[in-house]
Amino acid sequence: MAYTLAGRSGAWEVVVGLEVHAQVISVSKLFSGASAAYGGEPNAHVSFVDAGFPGMLPVINQECVAQAVRTGLGLKAQINLFSRFDRKNYFYADLPNGYQISQFAHPIVGKGIVEIELADGTLKPIGITRLHLEQDAGKSMHDQHPTKSIIDLNRAGVALMEIVSEPDIRSPEEAGAYLRKLRQILRYLGTCDGNMEEGSLRADVNVSVRKPGEAFRTRCEIKNVNSIRFVMHAVEAEALRQIEIWEDGGEVEQETRLYDPARGETRSMRSKEDAHDYRYFPDPDLLPLVLEEDWVAALKRGLPELPDEKRARFCAEYGIPFYDAGVLVAEQEVADFYEEVARGRDGKLAANWVTGDFFAAMNRTGKSIADPPVSAAALGALLDLITDKTINGRIAKDVFEEMVETGKPPAEIVVEKGLRQVTDTGAIDAAVTRVLAANADKVAEYKAGKDKLFGFFVGQVMKAMQGKGNPALVNEAVKKQLG
Repeated sequence: MAYTLAGRSGAWEVVVGLEVHAQVISVSKLFSGASAAYGGEPNAHVSFVDAGFPGMLPVINQECVAQAVRTGLGLKAQINLFSRFDRKNYFYADLPNGYQISQFAHPIVGKGIVEIELADGTLKPIGITRLHLEQDAGKSMHDQHPTKSIIDLNRAGVALMEIVSEPDIRSPEEAGAYLRKLRQILRYLGTCDGNMEEGSLRADVNVSVRKPGEAFRTRCEIKNVNSIRFVMHAVEAEALRQIEIWEDGGEVEQETRLYDPARGETRSMRSKEDAHDYRYFPDPDLLPLVLEEDWVAALKRGLPELPDEKRARFCAEYGIPFYDAGVLVAEQEVADFYEEVARGRDGKLAANWVTGDFFAAMNRTGKSIADPPVSAAALGALLDLITDKTINGRIAKDVFEEMVETGKPPAEIVVEKGLRQVTDTGAIDAAVTRVLAANADKVAEYKAGKDKLFGFFVGQVMKAMQGKGNPALVNEAVKKQLG
């Protein structure tokens, strides 16, 4: 069912397009040799080019271009062999040149697609309009001095990819799913770390509303939203604001707004500029960027396996459900961990343990996949003990907890604690006989038709054997003696 918001006049449809600014992973900046590393003392990573000194000429960073092309390929997008850098003219204190070097008429990447998964499991394609390269501005800080604003140019000149979606998004949930999927792809590609807290991924959110079936109405842009949760909240808050304006007989004005998470509302920032306001023109200091087909083809051959392809392979190769595969490929490090555990073993068993006990242990201990509570090799060794019937699944959980606690290998724990599974049918038959003799009344009830007591008997036998009985053999012995 399509997502709508209710107004006094009935249902309204939400229309959203996102402009995502993704900071390129590179050693140096887009047009200078200054460090692109996050942090550092203010103004420590600044060259004369970044500071806008007269006579300084920009020089394109080939690795940044390669990263943009890799991203375009990962988005199944058209790679433009000819692109051009333009000057986008506007004044701001943290923009030393008085213009931003960006791409306008001729971006490096054209139309592409991102497929998102909705809450009901259905897949929806979101169109990509373009991806272009541009340099970032510096940072203005207004809370460091009582009367002055402080400028830090460390970020100035860092390479950004602006990834512009089509207005295909129709709800806050879809906006969140799109951002999560885009961030996942960028991380798999190694082209952006996706860290929204550090500002290396942030979104401008374009929102409009309309009656279902209508043409698009006026949109507003919410600038620099730096968390997926805030993007989702901003979409709903801005849509509700616009619905109220339209239903009161007003007109929504195209403008740039900011989202205030404390108040859960958007507020006006400035009237929205159009392209002519920026007076774009080709940057005279930079030649057009012309790529060779062989170079692009080589980058394509070097791409890693991407999430959608990995998910499909996990389903086919390891026989796990589509949903489970989606959980496992959400982060590349988790996918790699799972594959190390599952290789040569039962894929479903491995998936159950990774998404169950292992994830729970990570949450409980506060550890990450980079420093896991139990290594993939150790978890695989535990599964081998289950498979060869050295221990059963119930005992394996106790062994796993001991592994988390002590770091000891599973085989050592089994020997130390005497946890080896009992497969001696004589010992199992004797335990069953004792349990049935001690519960003669319940045996009579079972034979009178109370079938559910079968599980009770199995549980009592397992308890008597301290959980070490082979479950299949215990079931078989109970069934035989009750029969």
